[in-house]
Amino acid sequence: MFCLFAQPKLFFLKVLKKKMSKCSMHLNFLLVLLFCCVSPASFDLLLENLVVGLVACSPGQIQALTQLKNEFDTRGCNHSDNSNGVWCDNSTGGITKLQLSDCLSGTLKPNSSLFSLHDLRYLNLSENNFSSSSLPSEFRNLKKLEVLSLSSNGFLGQVPSSFSNLNKLSVLSLSDNDLTGSFPLVRNLTKLVLLDLSDNHFSGPLNPKSALFELHQLRDLFLSNNNFSSSLSSEFGKLSNLEVLYLPSNGFSGQVPPTISNLTKLKVLRLSDNHFSGTLAPNSGLFELHELRFLMLDYNNFSSSLPSEFGNLNNLEFLYLTFNLFSGQIPPTISNLTSLVELFLDGNELTGSFPLVWNLTKLSMLDLSDNHFSGTLNPNSGLFELHDLRYLNLGYNNFSSKLPSEFGNLSILEVLSLESNSFTGDIPLSICTISSLFGLVLSYNNFTGQIPRCLSKIAFVNLRENNLEGRLPDNFYVDASVQTLDVGRNQLVGKLPKSLINCSSLRVLVVDHNRIKDTFPFWLKALSNLKVFILRSNDFYGSISPPDQGPLGFPELRILEISDNSFTGSLPPNYFLNWKASSPTPNEDGGLYMAYNKTAYAPIFYTYTDVLDLQYKGISMGQEKILTFYAAIDFSGNKLEGQIPESIGHLKALIALNLSNNTFTGHIPLSLANVTELESLDLSSNHLSGTIPNGLASLSFLEYINVSHNQLKGEIPQGTQFSGQAESSFEGNAGLCGLPLQETCFGSNAPPTQQPNDEDEEEEVQVLSWKAVAFGYGAGMLLGLTIAQVIASFKPEWLTKIIGPYKRRNH
Repeated sequence: MFCLFAQPKLFFLKVLKKKMSKCSMHLNFLLVLLFCCVSPASFDLLLENLVVGLVACSPGQIQALTQLKNEFDTRGCNHSDNSNGVWCDNSTGGITKLQLSDCLSGTLKPNSSLFSLHDLRYLNLSENNFSSSSLPSEFRNLKKLEVLSLSSNGFLGQVPSSFSNLNKLSVLSLSDNDLTGSFPLVRNLTKLVLLDLSDNHFSGPLNPKSALFELHQLRDLFLSNNNFSSSLSSEFGKLSNLEVLYLPSNGFSGQVPPTISNLTKLKVLRLSDNHFSGTLAPNSGLFELHELRFLMLDYNNFSSSLPSEFGNLNNLEFLYLTFNLFSGQIPPTISNLTSLVELFLDGNELTGSFPLVWNLTKLSMLDLSDNHFSGTLNPNSGLFELHDLRYLNLGYNNFSSKLPSEFGNLSILEVLSLESNSFTGDIPLSICTISSLFGLVLSYNNFTGQIPRCLSKIAFVNLRENNLEGRLPDNFYVDASVQTLDVGRNQLVGKLPKSLINCSSLRVLVVDHNRIKDTFPFWLKALSNLKVFILRSNDFYGSISPPDQGPLGFPELRILEISDNSFTGSLPPNYFLNWKASSPTPNEDGGLYMAYNKTAYAPIFYTYTDVLDLQYKGISMGQEKILTFYAAIDFSGNKLEGQIPESIGHLKALIALNLSNNTFTGHIPLSLANVTELESLDLSSNHLSGTIPNGLASLSFLEYINVSHNQLKGEIPQGTQFSGQAESSFEGNAGLCGLPLQETCFGSNAPPTQQPNDEDEEEEVQVLSWKAVAFGYGAGMLLGLTIAQVIASFKPEWLTKIIGPYKRRNH
């Protein structure tokens, strides 16, 4: 399933520069110093080189500036930021503008020389490292300030009440710090045009008597990602000059007040990820905001049907109603929104057939997934006339019938997700004509016929659980684009195509539950990026350790599942020694899950998150996201024999190991005690003998163990890892005794459990350091995208919605 991740971040610095270039045009500033780039020794030289006739900073101001520099560590200055500098008024010599972003490290103290620069009108200290600093009340000394940006600095504590003395401020940004307390005092800041308190820890209600509602000049208000609560006060209607109201990710509740209709200049309204509820009544006031371009109400609890009055918002470009409780059909008036570029209605209870979208010719992204739409995709709906469409997600609905060949008309489509519907028939070949296609998800439908031969050019392909037949196409060209290919649970036959060796970018290959008959594809070891390889439940056969193939080592493999096939043979003692996977590392975006970013077109990028059916801790789990610390081997349900190699102990980052339902003999390797990350161990239904190594009791993460139906004997090791297991995990071993079995070892001749000898403890060879991976909640394939838009001259750039925590409703 594709979905969209919320990363609501404002590029405030760019906005600030634009706004301030406008605010300070009347000032005759002179750039005299790039503060973080000039050492004290070269400071005088710079002044000597000033153009004759221009007045530089006064000596007293230079001295204060030098003192300010010496108060901080400036070695980490961002030398590429040419906007950093100091400007002086050419008539008074006073410093009137100071910008030092991403430059200073240390504590901003109350006695800082900064507070002696009394002529400052513009001060931008954003993106520095003032961690462990509170906001000094001495900012009150800078009474001429018109612009103050202290964002992204790590400031702690509450905003001093003395800030209300800065009565000339037009711009105040305190965003992205660790500030606390209730809404700060702004009583005297009546000239404020922009106020940004986002990404802090402010809390409590917005009191109707708050001075906020006396800021009648306010145009842009940002309070996102705080802990504000209560309903929205009707007093917001007094802020009649507002153009941007940005309140996502708080605890606001109740209904939108009718007085919002007074905000006739409003262009951006974002109330996402709060607890708003109730209906959007035709007279709610929202539908009188005719200047709105962005309306984002996603992740709330709004209910009722969609009012036809949405059609009144004819300037709307971006409409997000994701994950609410809207029901009924989409009103025909939606076609009045001829300026609409993005429409997200996913995660509601909407019904009916595909809406008429003939007039939405500018539409670039359309998401109707996770609703109850039904019927066919009728070419007469206008869908296939949306020639600017790049993203289409209709997954998790009840659409049926064959796919129209008109999909080929969507010539710049990049993502097509139709998963979990009831589509039938062949996959139309016209899809292969869409050269821009990046993600194709047709899983969990009833498609028949053969797989199209155009998979090589599509990065992420999921055709899982259909009725596709025939062979996998054998036409993958050199450096093919495909990164994920999941064709599991179909009726495919034949062999794995040898041309897969050309897919150098391939990361995930899943062909489980088909009828593919082949030997193990050792040749795929050449794919240096392959991380997940699943052959489960096919007709593969033969040895997985023939002497002419060398070690079974994949350079980057995280998950190898070959269960329920007919593989044979034994594993040599050094079988796992040369498996060379790198240490667990986070994704490029620092996320928890296996995910891959791809820039579509500026400023849009996609994030694709892989999902798998996992066998873990004795439970089968369908379509789970994969975390970056999970590594697993599953050789169960084959015909493997001989001893389990002691070299298994060198897979130190292994999380899950399943060797059950084979004919392994000998003892349980003592070296398993070295697999310190192990959480799930299944050795059941083999012919293992001897005792259970006591060292397994030291594996602090081990939550599931099953050694049933072997020939083990002796006392079961005692410890929380074993005592919490079910009795069934040890049954079928006539010689075992001790808890959790009923058989007691008292008075028996049970041998002691095995202890590792010194050689086992000291044995060190090349260690397999598996890259991580794991599962998390979520179904389907996830594709997130983040979209930046400029909403007006001198207005912020946005990373506009795109959703928060992944949710899915079961149908």
